[in-house]
Amino acid sequence: MTMRIDLPEETLGWVLAKAFRNRSFLIGFVITLLVAAVALLSFIWTPYDVTKLVIADKTQAPSWTHWFGTDHFGRDILSMIMVGARNSIAVALVAVGIGMGVGVPLGAFAAARGGMADEALMRVNDLVFAFPALLSAIMITAIFGPGAVNAIIAIGIFNIPVFARVARAGALAIWPREFILAARAAGKGMSEITVEHILPNIATLLLVQGTIQFALGILAEAGLSYVGLGAQPPMPSWGRMLFDAQTRMVTAPWMAIFPGMAIVITVLGLNLLGDGIADILDPKSRRQR
Repeated sequence: MTMRIDLPEETLGWVLAKAFRNRSFLIGFVITLLVAAVALLSFIWTPYDVTKLVIADKTQAPSWTHWFGTDHFGRDILSMIMVGARNSIAVALVAVGIGMGVGVPLGAFAAARGGMADEALMRVNDLVFAFPALLSAIMITAIFGPGAVNAIIAIGIFNIPVFARVARAGALAIWPREFILAARAAGKGMSEITVEHILPNIATLLLVQGTIQFALGILAEAGLSYVGLGAQPPMPSWGRMLFDAQTRMVTAPWMAIFPGMAIVITVLGLNLLGDGIADILDPKSRRQR
């Protein structure tokens, strides 16, 4: 017997056509693509060396020489934002990967097993969820010291219960469906049904949540770097740049304006991208075409 997977029947062409008509998706996609391009470009080129201190050029206002100005050590702010972009993206991407890689299997297992196993896993999730990423980073830093790796671990741990809850809720909605009952009647086990039927049907939900958590990961990384628990000097970080600028808001406001704009634009782009994806793949909108 062939089991039907309850996935959208639209062709890829129809989805792409709708994506290009969705303003939120287009704006979010362009912004995210530009930020990713800037981060990749920083691996091979930046206008200036971000590790080189030029005290004679400190706190210079934006000009044709330094488009975004310089900081209190004479470093080019544009170059630091470019390098900070790749650090923020790397931390958020790996942290979301950890959360999704651990949380999704846990949530799917809890939905499949039910009973005491489900209750125990969800209560552990509640316990982990009670500790924000910043508090987790402080505890980890107290043991292992500050750094980008510890920031990744802290944000990743915080993401695990988020993805576990989403995966569990999505799976619980799929398990009573007719094609799942047919698969069970055909002799398929819970693990096989989860991999072949449950996960494909909640992939869209996980994709949208992943986009949201990625944006939150950018904010969390900036927050951890701001308090000195993220990437350590001389490696630039958007949050660390804001920390350095807080006592120079009057004399050199560009030190805070441009890193702050980088964070706002990146998070805005990711949120718009997530909203666009959710709208494009919304079953209600597919029925209304």
